[in-house]
Amino acid sequence: MLKKNVGTVDKILRIVIGLALLAGALAGYGAWMWIGLIPLFTGLLGSCPLYTVFGFRTCPLDNK
Repeated sequence: MLKKNVGTVDKILRIVIGLALLAGALAGYGAWMWIGLIPLFTGLLGSCPLYTVFGFRTCPLDNK
């Protein structure tokens, strides 16, 4: 299982930005907006693979 490394504020921002980009994709503003799936999924999962690679975290250390 992926370790949680995304904090609450970070998680909310990822979900909001992801949903906004997906709304733009569905509205026809460009296929590139499907990139919104990445912040949406990482926000929902609470884990970011790039954070793991670089040893970065925005959540408290006691979370697993």
